[in-house]
Amino acid sequence: MTSMQQRAELQRQIWQIANDVRGSVDGWDFKQYVLGTLFYRFISENFANYIEGGDEGINYAELENHVITGDIKDDAIKTKGYFIYPGELFSNVSANANNNENLNTDLAAIFAAIESSASGYPSEVDIKGLFADFDTTSNRLGNTVKDKNTRLAAVLKGVEGLNIEQFEENENDLFGDAYEFLISNYAANAGKSGGEFFTPQHVSKLIAQLAMHGQTSVNKIYDPAAGSGSLLLQAKKHFDAHIIEDGFFGQEINHTTYNLARMNMFLHNINYDKFNMMLGNTLIAPHFGDDKPFDAIVSNPPYSVKWIGLDDPTLINDDRFAPAGVLAPKSKADFAFVLHALSYLSSKGRAAIVCFPGIFYRGGAEQKIRKYLIDNNYVETVISLAPNLFFGTTIAVNILVLSKHKTDTTTQFIDASGEGFFKKETNNNVMLDKHIETIVAMFDSKDNVEHVAQSVAYEKIAENDYNLSVSSYVEAKDTREVIDITQLNAELKTTVAKIDQLRMDIDAIVAEIEA
Repeated sequence: MTSMQQRAELQRQIWQIANDVRGSVDGWDFKQYVLGTLFYRFISENFANYIEGGDEGINYAELENHVITGDIKDDAIKTKGYFIYPGELFSNVSANANNNENLNTDLAAIFAAIESSASGYPSEVDIKGLFADFDTTSNRLGNTVKDKNTRLAAVLKGVEGLNIEQFEENENDLFGDAYEFLISNYAANAGKSGGEFFTPQHVSKLIAQLAMHGQTSVNKIYDPAAGSGSLLLQAKKHFDAHIIEDGFFGQEINHTTYNLARMNMFLHNINYDKFNMMLGNTLIAPHFGDDKPFDAIVSNPPYSVKWIGLDDPTLINDDRFAPAGVLAPKSKADFAFVLHALSYLSSKGRAAIVCFPGIFYRGGAEQKIRKYLIDNNYVETVISLAPNLFFGTTIAVNILVLSKHKTDTTTQFIDASGEGFFKKETNNNVMLDKHIETIVAMFDSKDNVEHVAQSVAYEKIAENDYNLSVSSYVEAKDTREVIDITQLNAELKTTVAKIDQLRMDIDAIVAEIEA
């Protein structure tokens, strides 16, 4: 069995577990237990491997809790960010899960202990509340304690049965891949609610490559609407670790999704000192504003959500929005996210942001913001993508690429919405690697390609009222059939002659009948 086949088999197994164990519970409601259990197994094995340090004579899971000294615990927390006693390890809890009448309360106590182990250490903010959504007392698990324990044991045993050890060389990647596979499936099955926090991997890959394009190194990468962290992690997957020097930063407004993102970081073997995920509303309570600007920014913010806007008179003086001289409309916060990202961008960096198409042609405040962006030469490229690439929406979105180091005043427009840029699948369209490579190559070259790509002078955009719709500058290919008028007239003449002859024949027959 090839590596790809093994990976596919692992994914099949984990999705079957997720469905079998949940019973009558809605998959979206039950996702926290499957995802949380996978995370629990990962950090348990990761921590045990750290303590053992490759010494085959040590089996951390077999040690007694009381033999662990304070110095061992202190050093481990400083390095790993948390501590797990041998008796709290996933393997030991799972081994006795079916016979443990106190399983739900034992798990709650273990999760609380893991989180509290970081109290007073630099990792406290990264560990605190990680298991908050793994509610072992929830009626979703069952009406009685016995029912709850039965379902919890089934989840533990299911995740225990996953044969991840067969991929020893890439074990960390496999845990991360399995986690993202689960999130992707949950998002796909949840429709719109899932699509709000998950950007499909193929789209994430394109966005990450655009933001990181041409960089030999970046100080750090940031997502102001981080969701489950999938966009940030694509940057890790497709670029050498040393390229991103100071790590991964993000902010997320939804508490459950914020926890998913932090788990996702750990599962992709990003240690607590290499990521900083914060909870809160990016537009009105932003974090990292006092930090050094970011060399790479990626984002898929929510489309046209409401925000406080003009109802907060102080926002027009906010350093993020003041330069544009106008706030994004209260009913459409899209450009508020764009301006936020721009203000956090370094002089050498790029931001690649998924945007709702309407913001590129509507009037009012949005037109004034476009004018500000173009007049100050911040817009490098606008790319229109194919429809139905995202979960829960069929909208054909755009990618806006911002830069503060452009060498000319032209703006590039790429129409990547045609059939040559995606593959049709049952529920959603997907971009394959070849499609992504084609788009990135066009982005790099800035060459004009008939019906696909056009670099447009500043003056032309200004004359066009700062309209940034791709269709305004890239002429669509005329796919209508070319008609030969001369040939058509000849065919019509022949057809008319045949009709006239038929009429004469019919008239003769009728005359003969009437005679």
